[in-house]
Amino acid sequence: MKWQGRRGSSNVRSSTGGGKMIGGGIGGIIIAGILWLVFGVNPMTALQTGQAVTGGGSESSTELATSTDRDTQFVKVVLADTEEVWHQIFNEAGSTYQEPSLILFNGQVSSACGSASSATGPFYCPGDQTVYLDTSFFVEMRQNLGISGDQQGSGGEDNQGKAGDFAQAYVIAHEVGHHVQTLLGISQQVNEARQQVTQAQSNKLSVLQELQADCFAGVWAQRNQERVQFLEAGDLDEAVNAASQIGDDRLAKASGGAVVPDNFTHGTSQQRVEWFTRGLESGNVQSCDTFSGAL
Repeated sequence: MKWQGRRGSSNVRSSTGGGKMIGGGIGGIIIAGILWLVFGVNPMTALQTGQAVTGGGSESSTELATSTDRDTQFVKVVLADTEEVWHQIFNEAGSTYQEPSLILFNGQVSSACGSASSATGPFYCPGDQTVYLDTSFFVEMRQNLGISGDQQGSGGEDNQGKAGDFAQAYVIAHEVGHHVQTLLGISQQVNEARQQVTQAQSNKLSVLQELQADCFAGVWAQRNQERVQFLEAGDLDEAVNAASQIGDDRLAKASGGAVVPDNFTHGTSQQRVEWFTRGLESGNVQSCDTFSGAL
């Protein structure tokens, strides 16, 4: 993946600060966000009160990241790329994109959604509209997802430590996809819907929400490719591999547990790959309606 030499986001901060993941989506009806992006019906005014950004407590325990290490710079560029693409998509729909923050932490962190540790993995908190990413995330992806660091770049340069960049970018883009869902009111609607249905149906809504975030990540990748031609040979395989490795069915098998679809909250490996690919091939948010007629 080509990323050096592009703008880095100023919204990346570091913290030694704790958070728990809360997702976003809706089921059963054509969601307001899709209506807006397809037909130009803007739901932001009606949902403004429910989507107000809470200050949270994270800012007081954070500081501007000053590290020049490669991973931090990579995160800054990827987040900036998502900013550029989603600004463009929102502008095309006649609205304004509100950029999320991204906090890099080590060990534990506090957010408006609560506290979290490294075991939580990357997560998005709609309460403070922030993506949280543990610095051990990169090492774990390289070790646990079978992403090696011994490939050669397209120009013959050594890619030691660089292989797997796009898989990491996919995960960041997925979390930013949850931010988009929050801006469109999807997160609020799915949380309300989950309180009115059975546990199995609630889990299904969670799956649909996660799959839409995968699709949004694919849309971002396609639009960013059009913008800066950042993809290299093997990049798409990395993202597909990452998506397949974190499917609920595969994780259940890996842990030695039973595969129970009613307990799934993120989708099967096949579903995650399919929805990411759908967004990637279309580059169109309209292709990401995972909810219509789902329940």
